[in-house]
Amino acid sequence: VMAASKPVEAPGGGGGTAGLSRWQLALVLGAPILLGAGAIYLWGRRAARRGKGASERKTPEGRASPGPGSEGGSGQPDGPGHEEMNPLGRAQAAKNKGNKYFKAGKYELAIQCYTEAISLCPPEKNLDLSTFYQNRAAAYEQLQKWTEVAQDCTKAVELNPKYVKALFRRAKAHEKLDNKKECLEDVTAVCILEAFQNQQSMLLADKVLKLLGKEKAKEKYKNREPLMPSPQFIKSYFSSFTDDIISQPLLKGEKSDEDKDKEGEASEVKENSGYLRAKQYMDEENYDKIISESTKEIEAKGKYMAEALLLRATFYLLIGNASAAKPDLDQVISMEDANVKLRANALIKRGSMYMQQQQPVLSTQDFNMAAEIDAQNADVYHHRGQLKILLDQIEEAVEDFDECIRLRPNSALAQAQKCFALYRQAYTGSNALTVQAAMKGFEDVIKKFPKCAEGYALYAQALTDQQQFGKANEMYDKCIDLEPDNATTYVHKGLLQLQWKQDLDKGLELISKAIEIDNKCDFAYETMGTIEVQRGNLDKAIEMFNKAINLAKSEMEMAHLYSLCDAAYAQTEVAKKYGLKPPTL
Repeated sequence: VMAASKPVEAPGGGGGTAGLSRWQLALVLGAPILLGAGAIYLWGRRAARRGKGASERKTPEGRASPGPGSEGGSGQPDGPGHEEMNPLGRAQAAKNKGNKYFKAGKYELAIQCYTEAISLCPPEKNLDLSTFYQNRAAAYEQLQKWTEVAQDCTKAVELNPKYVKALFRRAKAHEKLDNKKECLEDVTAVCILEAFQNQQSMLLADKVLKLLGKEKAKEKYKNREPLMPSPQFIKSYFSSFTDDIISQPLLKGEKSDEDKDKEGEASEVKENSGYLRAKQYMDEENYDKIISESTKEIEAKGKYMAEALLLRATFYLLIGNASAAKPDLDQVISMEDANVKLRANALIKRGSMYMQQQQPVLSTQDFNMAAEIDAQNADVYHHRGQLKILLDQIEEAVEDFDECIRLRPNSALAQAQKCFALYRQAYTGSNALTVQAAMKGFEDVIKKFPKCAEGYALYAQALTDQQQFGKANEMYDKCIDLEPDNATTYVHKGLLQLQWKQDLDKGLELISKAIEIDNKCDFAYETMGTIEVQRGNLDKAIEMFNKAINLAKSEMEMAHLYSLCDAAYAQTEVAKKYGLKPPTL
């Protein structure tokens, strides 16, 4: 994310360096397809609207057969005294007495009455019996006896399988008992039965998905095999820096003044300098050898030790190994006699790493220090501007982009991102005139810099927000003409087809194309999984999410993907168990 481990993806789908990556988009944009852990429940928006469902669900049932949203009747018996004549009547009377105790807060007495109702009720009266069990569970819940709550709700659900109130109460009990998987299954069933209209059940689903995701990602990330991203990804990442000595062509920034007249020695140095060999491998796109060659330079305490530390740290970040990158970055930052450009670049990368780890205070400190030690470094302002957008500090972001533009007037990227920041500000402030001005700003940028793919990409995102789908599509086509091997653009264009024409086939075709271009594009697999969920192909969706998980570049990203995967899995379980399926596109 940002300079940490991956290029910052354009919200609209341009090159690696524009806009923001997708977990950031969730904060900034609310992307076309929901991005939270509950994203996967997205057909909820399309489901037929039903009642809002129970909002608090604390009271016991007053009537025999509860509807999904019923909160129970008055607690009075259904008729006069003739009920007492048959066993069901006596059971109802015991339940009604229990309801009175419940309302008075006398839960132990209420439990005794519900127990009596259960023993009196004829066994073939399923709905009545299920109500008595669920009422007793409600009383146990008040006493925080979670095991008993779960047991009684299970009885109620066995008797009445689509009993929303009992399923939700059992979900909450499972949450208290730390049975996350069971909690997720129950709350998923509730969400589907309530057609995704109840905020409470949606929030619990989201909460448990995030917890499960975090737990699984922590374990998996610790033991993951480091994975080198695709060459397109790496080049895209380095293109977000212009003042970065280590990514410039061989020997350009590496000769000190007295070396300049000793060109002949350069090839000799290459033989015994691990760093220069690493640079050679970089030019050849032989990225797998860079960490080991840099290590040789570092162990030999060679002439290019600072450069080698920064290069090694950068590749550790690229393969998703932030804990190995940090000591190298720390060391470069503390080398007071090293080239200030190296130290500033290390600060940008460490600051971006902190942002990815959700430590904005440390991140901001690093960027501020970089601006102090190398005030003329345009990269600092460019990357700090992106951080400020993330932190919703739009005015400061615009100031940073302005400074970047002042230092580097030809920076198309900074100008496009400044437009994007101004657009966000106008859009969130719902100010039609400033939105119009920002849109005109995009037009100016693409006129002035017709070769900047990110300008079209960010403009496409704004156009999508404004529902100008046809024009957004044209902008993505321009991006593709300029950067035909940028997989991310195809994914965003695929998402646009869904929003614009609900055209799943076209969307999938474009995303498949992205995978063809870059088979390590985790964003493509994730998006494909989300689409398969919408089509009702849950097994296929789970397969796609698992592919994305194996490619995830940070623990946080992996946690988000596990949440999506678990949500899809819970739906397959619910479909099997209750014969329920969410509506599909």
